[in-house]
Amino acid sequence: MKKFALLVSIALLAACESLSPSAPSATSLDGEVYYLQRIALPPTAILTVSLQDVSRADAPAVMLNEQQGLVKGQVPLPFKLSYDPAQVKPGHRYAVNARIEVDGQLMFITTEQHAVQLDGTDPQPLKIRVNAAR
Repeated sequence: MKKFALLVSIALLAACESLSPSAPSATSLDGEVYYLQRIALPPTAILTVSLQDVSRADAPAVMLNEQQGLVKGQVPLPFKLSYDPAQVKPGHRYAVNARIEVDGQLMFITTEQHAVQLDGTDPQPLKIRVNAAR
């Protein structure tokens, strides 16, 4: 009888687990940041790449995710931005921006909007060009 009760309990737990909504898996955009100047970045350079909702022209962009860290190596600089597909709203516009700072001073920044669809059709790796800030 104990074995039967144990089996019934296990079956009920498995059924409940299969009915519970699973958390949406994070999706990511992989890419590379590059610039055309033939200069090396110092070891103190910091790369920041962000994914933003840029739908509203009269309001600040809404940040979906940001990756920031010391640059390891030279261009192209790889990045991976994860996002929750549940945050993606139909009819909204999304963009990836990048910047490179050295000792608190802006050195490179995106000057064009790099639009992404976030529907699985974006080419990967994304190629994000930054231009000199000075």
